[in-house]
Amino acid sequence: MNKKYKILVTNDDGYEAKGLFSLVSALRELDDVEVTVVAPANEKSACGHSLTLTKPLRFIGIEENFFKLEDGTPTDCVYLSLSAIFQDTKPNLIISGINRGSNMGEDITYSGTAAGAMEGVLHNIPSIAISQVMDFTNPNGDFSLAQKTIKKIVTKIREDNFPLREREFLNINIPPDVDEAEMKITYAGYRVYSNEAEIHRNPRGEEHYWLGLHPLNFRAREGQSGVSDYEAIRDGYISITPIMLDLTAYKSIETLEKWL
Repeated sequence: MNKKYKILVTNDDGYEAKGLFSLVSALRELDDVEVTVVAPANEKSACGHSLTLTKPLRFIGIEENFFKLEDGTPTDCVYLSLSAIFQDTKPNLIISGINRGSNMGEDITYSGTAAGAMEGVLHNIPSIAISQVMDFTNPNGDFSLAQKTIKKIVTKIREDNFPLREREFLNINIPPDVDEAEMKITYAGYRVYSNEAEIHRNPRGEEHYWLGLHPLNFRAREGQSGVSDYEAIRDGYISITPIMLDLTAYKSIETLEKWL
């Protein structure tokens, strides 16, 4: 009897998200795979790598090997799964996604999707974040290319092991509106941000703000060879970026020592 390859799945769009179901469906088509889902009960987009420390959390079973975590973040989902569900045998792989929307450049620091993978590699478990770049005028989105891609990547990992060092994860972005695309290894692009918020007033005249949806504006990262994630997506490629958790600005250490 073959030993099952155990995959823990989470996301930041919530347990009812189409991207999550698309991911689970694709993974269950692979041989000898056991998928466990622990996802936030509510959307937690842009929650970053946050843990819930001020209140208790509760697993709620949806179906076999499928749980929502009441008011939990993706980081909570991975952290608690490893201590409560996978006490004896850790999963072979953690996958966070399929996110509805891109996670490129410095957006990775905001991303709950990326955070799920971050938490996984902190516990020395190979981890992947996968996102579908999309036009939000189409609210449903097409995740078929993302499904094909994740099956290829998981199969490759099972055959040749995870290709990265400890505390590094794969960040995958899928281009929109294409059925097939080649994969390209990329670096995280230089995201250009604005500061947008829309003001609204309720019937009592009280002011409220909605943070704006920023357009995907990028520029070249100085001194960096290769192709950025944004450039790959723009040109119709699947972007695969190795991300490390060490945020030290090594090139600035000497400058800082002289400054002090």
